[in-house]
Amino acid sequence: MNPKYAAITAVAGWVPEHKLTNKDLEKMVDTSDEWITTRTGIKERRILNDETKGTSVLAINAVKALLNKANLNGEEVDLIICATSTPDMGFISTANLVGEAIGTRAMSFDVSAACSGFIYALEMGSNFIKSGNYKKVVIVGADKMSSVIDYKDRNSCILFGDGAAAVLLEPDEEYGVVDSLMYSDGSGKELLNVKRGSAFPYSEEQVMGEHHYFHQDGKSVFKHAVTNMSSAAAKIMEQNELTADDVAYLVPHQANLRIIDATAKRMGVGSEKVCINIEKYGNTTGATIPLCLWDFEKDFKKGDNIILAAFGGGFTWGSVYLKWAYDTK
Repeated sequence: MNPKYAAITAVAGWVPEHKLTNKDLEKMVDTSDEWITTRTGIKERRILNDETKGTSVLAINAVKALLNKANLNGEEVDLIICATSTPDMGFISTANLVGEAIGTRAMSFDVSAACSGFIYALEMGSNFIKSGNYKKVVIVGADKMSSVIDYKDRNSCILFGDGAAAVLLEPDEEYGVVDSLMYSDGSGKELLNVKRGSAFPYSEEQVMGEHHYFHQDGKSVFKHAVTNMSSAAAKIMEQNELTADDVAYLVPHQANLRIIDATAKRMGVGSEKVCINIEKYGNTTGATIPLCLWDFEKDFKKGDNIILAAFGGGFTWGSVYLKWAYDTK
C-alpha cells in the first residue's frame, strides 16, 4: 500500500558569512537604508563573495547539514531535487553536483521555476514519495543571486541575497503535504527575466549591453505577485475548508514585505502567524521558503496546519498546504 502523505521530517539551511547591509549599498548606489527598509523590509543579505564558487556550494552545505541533522548518509537518499535559477552550469545539474558531494548515485535533477521553484519541487518530491518507490527524498532550494545582479542597478541590487536550505521528505500516514496548487503564465517573460541561454548566446555585445543580468519591471511584477500569490493562498484554504483560525503559520516567499502583508490579509491571518526573515537574507529566490522553515522550525508543533505561498518569474506561482510532522526537541 502506498503512503498517504510525504512528510517533512527534517530541515536545515546554510548561508555565507559575508553580509551586504543597506549601509554598504548606500556607498555603491544612490539609495538609503530608510528607503530600502520602508519599501522592501530588507536590512541585509548574505553574499557568497567568491567568483570561483557557484550555487552548488550553497546547496551542498545545506544538504550536508540536513543529513547530519537526520543522522543519514548520502547512500540512503533516493532522490535529490534542487530548485535553482542560478545553476553552476547549463548542464550538468546542480542536483547532480550535490549527489556527488554526498556520495550517492540516486536520481537527481534541477527545477527551474524562479521564486516558486521550491514549492514546485516539493510537489514533485511529494508525488515521488506517494508512488511508494522512494523513501527518502531531499528537496533543496539554492541560489547565488549575486551572480546575476548588476550592482550598479539600485532597483535590483537591493533585493537579492545568496543562500540555501533543504528538507527531507519521508512517507507518513498522518502528516505531510495535503494539497497544492501550482500555476504558470509565460506571458510574463518580458517583465522578469535573466536573458542567458540558447536564445541569448554569449557575445561581446550581450555582455557589454548587460543583457545577462537580472531584469524586472518592478511595478508590474509587484501587482502580479500581490494578486496571484494571495489568491493561491486563499484558494488552497477554501479548497480544504480551512479558516484563519485553522492555520498555524503562513510561510511566504520573501520578496517584499508588502507582498507578504497582502497575502496574510487576503488569508485573514494575523501577523503573529506569518514567518518573516526577509530582513536578514533578502530575496534568495528558491531558498526563501526553506530558509523560513529552518528559522521558524522551533515554533512549529506536530499537526500544525502550514500554508506555503510563492510567486516568481515566468510567471510561476502557487501554494502548498501541509501538516507539520514533528515537534522540535
